[in-house]
Amino acid sequence: MKKLLLLALTALAAIVLAACGGNESTEGAEKVVKIGVNGADGAQWPVMVELAKKEGITLEIVEFSDYILPNKALAAGDIDLNAFQTISFFSNFVTESGEDLVPIGTTVFAPLGVYSDKITSLDELQKGDKVAIPNDASSLPRALNLLQEAGVLELSDDFGITGDETKITSNPLELEIITMEPQQTPRVLPDVTIALINNGIAAQAGLTPTNDAIYYENQESETVEPYINIMAARAENADNPDLLKIVELYHTQEVEDAIIEEFKGSQFIIRKTAEETAKMFEDMLKYYE
Repeated sequence: MKKLLLLALTALAAIVLAACGGNESTEGAEKVVKIGVNGADGAQWPVMVELAKKEGITLEIVEFSDYILPNKALAAGDIDLNAFQTISFFSNFVTESGEDLVPIGTTVFAPLGVYSDKITSLDELQKGDKVAIPNDASSLPRALNLLQEAGVLELSDDFGITGDETKITSNPLELEIITMEPQQTPRVLPDVTIALINNGIAAQAGLTPTNDAIYYENQESETVEPYINIMAARAENADNPDLLKIVELYHTQEVEDAIIEEFKGSQFIIRKTAEETAKMFEDMLKYYE
């Protein structure tokens, strides 16, 4: 019995020593932050990786091909942050999924644009023309609002940022509104008269609003706040200093220069504080409750 007790105490001591040794060896361990994005070819990400390295953080860019998986991966703990979506899209996802995710900072405003292979001005639209718009809960009302701003159609007074095609009150050209997955909108340009394409997806297709769109959102408008892009994290990590450092690095001049160069001035960094971002999120949630 004494022999067994001695063996047990020896084993316990070994475990404690190993644990102590492990803590000492991880004090200077490399910090790794995995961030999910929709398309990793953005010029800002190599800049971000280098800036993070100077802060002792290894920033790993994880590319996703759609608008749903980055949030699911974040909620599952497969990544630490994501940066690909508007505050409106994010708020809708959180409301519908119940996932405990929060925005911890703003990134860019990326104007939604109207593109066409057939016309050069919305004045050239003809009766019965086909119009492709993204079908997700954030982009669809955004697209219809843009068409109203352009004078193409009219929406009901209660349309807000959650309305859909049933809220169209006037469509004088009897345009055929075709909703589809956002990633499909550039691909149908040969088959429709105009397509409203999210900025990031347009960039992947080789398009930019300032060069190729026949109409696009005005970043100075008071109505664009729902479409400011954000970085999101799990709520439990909202105050994590490494994650907040990544937000801070995104707001640097080096990153802004890279974005301006790549997108030819058609994306704009938005530098809201953590408190302002949280308030924006709180306001957005009211639309989806």
